Amino acid sequence: MQDDNAFDRSNNRPVTPTLRDLLLVTFRHRELMVLSFLGILLGAVFAGLLLPKQYEARMEILVKRERADPVVTSESNPQLQVAAKVTEEDLNSEVELLKSRDLLEKVVLACGLYAPKAHSLWASLLPVAEAKDPAGSASKDERIPRAVRTLEKELGVEPVKKTNMIAVTYASPDPQLAAQVLAKLAELYLQKHIAVHRPPGAFDFFKQETQQYRIELASTEARLAAFGRESGVVSADLEKEVTLRKLHDFESDLQVTQATIKETEQRIRALEKQAASMPPRMTTQVHTSDNPQLLQQLQSTLLNLELKRTELLTRFDPSYRLVQEVETEIAQTRAAISEAEKAPLRDEVTDRDPTYEWLRSELAKARADLESLRARATATAHIVKAYQETAGQLDQQGMVQQDLTRAVKASEQNYLLYLRKQEEARISDALDSQRIVNVAIAEAATVPALPVRSTGFFLLLGVLLATLVSVASAFVADYFDPRLRTADEVEAVLNTPVLAAIPRNGK
Repeated sequence: MQDDNAFDRSNNRPVTPTLRDLLLVTFRHRELMVLSFLGILLGAVFAGLLLPKQYEARMEILVKRERADPVVTSESNPQLQVAAKVTEEDLNSEVELLKSRDLLEKVVLACGLYAPKAHSLWASLLPVAEAKDPAGSASKDERIPRAVRTLEKELGVEPVKKTNMIAVTYASPDPQLAAQVLAKLAELYLQKHIAVHRPPGAFDFFKQETQQYRIELASTEARLAAFGRESGVVSADLEKEVTLRKLHDFESDLQVTQATIKETEQRIRALEKQAASMPPRMTTQVHTSDNPQLLQQLQSTLLNLELKRTELLTRFDPSYRLVQEVETEIAQTRAAISEAEKAPLRDEVTDRDPTYEWLRSELAKARADLESLRARATATAHIVKAYQETAGQLDQQGMVQQDLTRAVKASEQNYLLYLRKQEEARISDALDSQRIVNVAIAEAATVPALPVRSTGFFLLLGVLLATLVSVASAFVADYFDPRLRTADEVEAVLNTPVLAAIPRNGK
């Protein structure tokens, strides 16, 4: 057949077996097919008789998102990340919890799966083989890991598609044991789910921290009260604000006073300048008149001189010395009369100048005001300095008081925070004690009434397997058989026409 196939491939002759060819193959190897069929069927029957019946228990776990896992944080209102729906990662996480080694080990110990048991007809028929089983002779420490590994293999944990459910199955020859294993697994799984999703000892931790911060709050409040009694300051910030307001007022007053002093000094200088340029008295009345007595006397003297000149001219020559002297006196007298007529008598009446007196009074008043302003500025400067020192002291005291106040507020916030956390932990413990978690046993495991593997199952499986194996063995044997059986095969392999064919039985 191998040469036939090679010849066909080299000559590009397609081979399409017909139904008759297939039936001829099975007919030629009918003895092999019958032996294969009977052998496999007999093995299936023996397997069904020797292997124990398997009872499969089933339970389903619902994964939900109704309760948020507590978050251990220092924030007063932590943002809880609650998924809108259960994700594939959530389902896989729960599946891994169900398959965890420590959980399976607890199930093995609780259900006694590590103890050697004989459930099969083979074990009952051959007790010697069971006695030689290393699992039966091994110690408990060795049997437990083997039992855990066996349970891990036999336990079926799979998420149900397109649901939030996890299906858990376990098969055992004992239906009671199968249900017991799943029930214990569910109980221990819920405990582990609570332990994994919530830190253990949270309530005791928050209770201890609450007590500690309560003591710290009382201590900081006592220190704040003692500081107030020692410093005499009730509210340093408020007193500092009042002091600064008064300091600002006095500083403004001091600036106004200094400006007024400069203004007064400038005014004094202006008044002194005006007073220096102004006479202290002023003319109130002026009387102008000629001097009649002087004119009369001068005229009388002029008349006498003229008479004396006339008398001398009667005696002497005009060029005479006495005559010349009289002429000179006459000229002087006339000049004096002319001067007297040109410069009449002037009578003036004076009095104190009111402007000068006002300037003097204003100057004295300004000088007095200046001394008063200077004294006021000095006193205000002392007050400003005192308020500045007081403000500095209050600032230092305020910083200390603010530190103490912040410490009190921080202690109070921490105390209230841990008090809330303690209540949250207590509520979480109460919810955990009531098994109000994000997983629930949707379908509890029950004792299975019917086995999943029975003798009929093995018989049906044996028939199907025997049929397939027998037919396959016939075709395999025919494929490896090099003999030529028909005229067509002779023509195909030898490329020679067949003239006649003699049957094997001579007919």
